[in-house]
Amino acid sequence: MSSRPSKTLETFDNPQPERDYQVHIEVPEFTCLCPLTGQPDFAHFTIDYIPDRRNVELKALKLYMWSYRDEGSFHEAVTNKILDDLVSATSPRYMRLTARWYVRGGIFTTVVCEHRMAGWQPAPTVTLADFPSQASVRDPGRF
Repeated sequence: MSSRPSKTLETFDNPQPERDYQVHIEVPEFTCLCPLTGQPDFAHFTIDYIPDRRNVELKALKLYMWSYRDEGSFHEAVTNKILDDLVSATSPRYMRLTARWYVRGGIFTTVVCEHRMAGWQPAPTVTLADFPSQASVRDPGRF
């Protein structure tokens, strides 16, 4: 695999295709250019997805995100384009892409877009009890 920016998103077989599980990926150093001024725009991208048959390979994802560095694009357009490309490469059961754009001219922008596989329904959420972080430490005075 190359170490140069690339629009190729490589994938690998999901090791547990029979199970719904969440993959959480953060890309804190995304950069592209403002299409109007040519100035750099910076964003923190968060990718959350439930894979079906394919998972995205992380080095390929890094090189893909890097490929936008010298391209001009509006925040909404590039966020939706990236989601479309990720969905095309992986065909996930569910994917959410959140782009938190850093301040420019006193304005923060956040763009959130989602994909759901036709017919997929998430399993009901299970709420487990919270235990204090020291719950397993014995207090000699208690016994």
